Amino acid sequence: YPESVSDDYLCYQTWDTVQAFASSITGTLATQAVLRGVGVGDETATVTAATFTWILKDGSGMLGRIFFAWMKGSKLDCDAKKWRLFADILNDLAIFMEIVAPAFPACFTLTICIAGLCKCIVGVAGGATRAALTVHQARRDNMADVSAKDGSQETLVNLAGLLVSLLLIPLITENLFLVYILFFLFTFLHLYA
Repeated sequence: YPESVSDDYLCYQTWDTVQAFASSITGTLATQAVLRGVGVGDETATVTAATFTWILKDGSGMLGRIFFAWMKGSKLDCDAKKWRLFADILNDLAIFMEIVAPAFPACFTLTICIAGLCKCIVGVAGGATRAALTVHQARRDNMADVSAKDGSQETLVNLAGLLVSLLLIPLITENLFLVYILFFLFTFLHLYA
C-alpha cells in the first residue's frame, strides 16, 4: 500500500467506513423494531408465530435474491455506481420498513417480508458492484487481498457500530420519536457518504 491499489482507494474506504457505521446503527434500530414486532417482550406472543414470521421473511428474501440475480445479474457490471446507489437507497428503505412495521400489526408480516426481499436484492446488487470496485482498486493482481482487507475493515466498523448500539439502545428503547430521529440522521449520513 498505496502502490498496490488505485489512487481513489483511501477516499473510497473512508466514505465506505462512514456508510457502514451509519448502516450498522440503523440496522440495530430495525432489529429492535422487528424483535418487538414478532413479540419479544409480549406475554401473549408465541415462539411458533415468531418463527413462522421469520421463516416467511427469510424465504421471501431468498426467492427475491434468486429472481433479481436472474433478471439483473448481467447488468450489474456496467453502471456499478448506479447500482451501488440503488442498493444503498433500497437498503435504507428496507430498514425504514422494518422500523415502522410494528406500528402496523395487521401488515407486520407482509411489511417485513417486503423489507427482507429488499435487503436480499441489496445483497446481490451491493456484492456485485463491490466486486467491480475491487477489480478497479486492485493494481497488482491482488483482488483477493483487497477484498479480504475490505471485508476486515467492514467487520471492524460493524463492531464499532455494535458497541455504540449497545450504549444507544437502552437510552432509546421506549422513545419512538428518538428512534425516528436517529434513523433519519444516520440514513442521511449513509446516503451522503
